[in-house]
Amino acid sequence: MKLSEHFSLEEFQRSTVATIHGIDNTVPVQYIPTLEQLCRTILEPLREYAGQPIIISSGYRSPTLNVKVGGVYASQHTLGEAADIALPKTDYTSWADGQRHTDMETAHRWFNFLKDHTDFDQLILETKNGLDYWIHVSCRNTALCLKKCRQFVGNLLSLIRTYLKKLKLFLLIVGVVCRKQIFLLLCGHTSG
Repeated sequence: MKLSEHFSLEEFQRSTVATIHGIDNTVPVQYIPTLEQLCRTILEPLREYAGQPIIISSGYRSPTLNVKVGGVYASQHTLGEAADIALPKTDYTSWADGQRHTDMETAHRWFNFLKDHTDFDQLILETKNGLDYWIHVSCRNTALCLKKCRQFVGNLLSLIRTYLKKLKLFLLIVGVVCRKQIFLLLCGHTSG
């Protein structure tokens, strides 16, 4: 199934760890629109900028897979909101270990493009060894965020209405007390 012009659902479900350990990493249907949004708003613009295929090294993670790979609790990967992007390797092997490692010039260009031109939620240049890097990028499910935002605003307005009613009652009481004091002063009566 295609999520966008250049990205498929299979890319987000593919996991060597899941295969080795027999973990079902099928994306639940409710997360497909979120993955489509991630592809449309972040990955496709990066692919156009880079002019080459973008490789997803980690996309969707079932909760079981997320635990197995040591992912953080409530990872956006488990909601279909995040992708780890593999970065190109250098063309040379002048490292002490004789291996090709991340092309940091490309890594910084891609990172800066995402930072300046996409509506991301998280954007992190990550590494485990200081030589091999990947970009973690995420975007929130906008429909869910809008729903939560509307709920928050609704609750806030309800709270404001409650306080305004209390303020109105307070001002009414203050007004009555003040009118009584003014009346007593005008009549020549003083209290206390």
